[in-house]
Amino acid sequence: MSSGDGQQSQALTKPTFSEVQASALVESVFGLKVSKIQPLPSYDDQNFHVCISRTKDTTDGPNEYVLKISNSESSKTPDLIEVQSHIIIFLRAAGFPTASVCRTKGDNITSLMSVDSGSEIKSYLVRLLTYLPGRPIAEIPISPQLLYEIGRVAAKLDKTLEKFHHPKLSSLHRENFIWNLKNVPLLEKYLYALGQNRNREMVEQVVQLFKDEVMTKLSHFREY
Repeated sequence: MSSGDGQQSQALTKPTFSEVQASALVESVFGLKVSKIQPLPSYDDQNFHVCISRTKDTTDGPNEYVLKISNSESSKTPDLIEVQSHIIIFLRAAGFPTASVCRTKGDNITSLMSVDSGSEIKSYLVRLLTYLPGRPIAEIPISPQLLYEIGRVAAKLDKTLEKFHHPKLSSLHRENFIWNLKNVPLLEKYLYALGQNRNREMVEQVVQLFKDEVMTKLSHFREY
């Protein structure tokens, strides 16, 4: 994939809902009155931070949410989104500080919305999660204790997910998915973005080490 192809593919599939349209989605699909909404960073989906107005029916619930609108390509695989949502529900029940998955007015986890883009009808899966306040790790000074805690939580997460079962779990297996850790070599096609500098050299070294030290042993690792 060339840089142009990647940007074009992302542009064709990423949702482009306005804040007004996103507010209307929250109200029509989830029955919540929006008081404030603003975009959140995203890659190929679209996310909004949503604050709701209190009503007699929402006096006890949270008043901040994240509206997630999946890109049109991912929206063609609802099983994948369903499994992701059930993993969130499972981890929350296990005591992890995850978001809560909100149900639609029809008591579903997601809703498929069709939008006329002018030249075609595009469909997007919509979810609403409770908002988790906090700071990204990238904004926190790194210390040995912090790295230890990250490793501890990651290990606990891994052990807990061993107990997760779902009839559509196989939908998570995507061979050429760039975010799958076993697909590190796929990053080579994007090295151009780093130009010619020390950062690129370090990434090239890591990719080569992965090929030499990890890929040769992949068959011995546990995989779900």
